Amino acid sequence: MEHVNIRDMSEGDLEEVMRIEHASFSVPWTRKSFEQELNENKYASYFIIEDEQGVFGYCGLWMIIDEAHITNIALLPEYRGGGYGARLFEHTVEKAKEAGAILLSLEVRVSNLQAQHMYRKFGLVPGGIRKNYYTDNGEDALVMWVNFYENK
Repeated sequence: MEHVNIRDMSEGDLEEVMRIEHASFSVPWTRKSFEQELNENKYASYFIIEDEQGVFGYCGLWMIIDEAHITNIALLPEYRGGGYGARLFEHTVEKAKEAGAILLSLEVRVSNLQAQHMYRKFGLVPGGIRKNYYTDNGEDALVMWVNFYENK
């Protein structure tokens, strides 16, 4: 795996983040949504992964007291399957733990078995279904979570 860097997202990254967002989701977040997350949401932290070509992925985290929630994670299609998503996710999980997280949760499409497999490697287990969660096609979301202290 070539040299990559993971760091905090800044507003200067948003053009590249929007390219990733549009390549990854049928209902992408708006630039304004990211701006609000970066500037107004005191619970939010966002991280980007980059190489010498530029930013190719990002992950969002909300921390509320001792609970962490992954808002989204995305990579440009050409970077998927190379272990970069796992590296970015691991970085984000470590940041959650450093901030005092006991629990971490996320939602993932029930059809996204590749992502579910990766999350299981980090100890996340299914916790429930959110019916018709995704607005583009009404697909259900699988809620996955991990208690960091139960899995030691």
